[in-house]
Amino acid sequence: MRESSNPVMRGVVRDNQTGYAGFGAGAAAAGQGAMWNQHGQQTDPYTRPAPPVTRQLTIDDVVTKTAITLGVLTISAIATYFLVDQNVSLASPLMLVGALGGLALVLVASFGRKQDNPAIVLAYAAFEGLFVGSISFVFANMVVANDTSAGALIGQAVLGTFGVFFGMLLVYKVGAIRVTPRFTRMLFAGMIGVIVLMLGNLVIGLFNGGEGFGLRNGGPLAIIFSLVCIALAAFSFLLDFDAADRLIRAGAPERAAWGVALGLTVTLVWLYVEILRLLSYFNSD
Repeated sequence: MRESSNPVMRGVVRDNQTGYAGFGAGAAAAGQGAMWNQHGQQTDPYTRPAPPVTRQLTIDDVVTKTAITLGVLTISAIATYFLVDQNVSLASPLMLVGALGGLALVLVASFGRKQDNPAIVLAYAAFEGLFVGSISFVFANMVVANDTSAGALIGQAVLGTFGVFFGMLLVYKVGAIRVTPRFTRMLFAGMIGVIVLMLGNLVIGLFNGGEGFGLRNGGPLAIIFSLVCIALAAFSFLLDFDAADRLIRAGAPERAAWGVALGLTVTLVWLYVEILRLLSYFNSD
């Protein structure tokens, strides 16, 4: 079995012959040279001890861990929203801390192969809550028109996010779109293109009053760009679902559900922010 096609969960899936993430490998190697056990009985030095028994991953584990992660993110986001409401000057610092903290933890989880570490996943959710809560306040109260209800705008973004999520889950379940190597390469190419455009827009914006290429100014090009980002985020769910399916089939331990929860949360946050941004275009002055 190949590794996960989702970069956040890459390294979580292992080949069935080698096991999951090397769990139990150290204990097995340590026991190979033992000739006598603790009771003074001779043992076969070439017999590997049985690996530690762990419960295998199920879909219920994925649902539970994802719900816990989203619960932490939601609580953090709500607390941040009301904190910023009391002191608007906190919006930018909290947004920056949340974005950088979340990014750092995703990089640690991805490159350090700690995707199944619940502490890292829940800490990421808390940091992303700072980002989501503050950016929601900014878009709902400072960007859109004054006669637009902040609660309505945020509610529409939340409903849109989960509507896309369940829609893509249905698409995956019926097999309308299959996750193939070609599909994955095309999706990654699109993501890289979007990231390059975002960075270029940011750099150019430093020299022309923040306009950049016009990708975030609310104009027709900005609307098209947001729709492209929403489409890429939606298709990214297919990679998350595929990774979860292959982990379950591989017999991974139940703690691997934290890696799936991390991948789904990253995609949900990206999708929510893009939908919120798109809605703000249609409701701004």
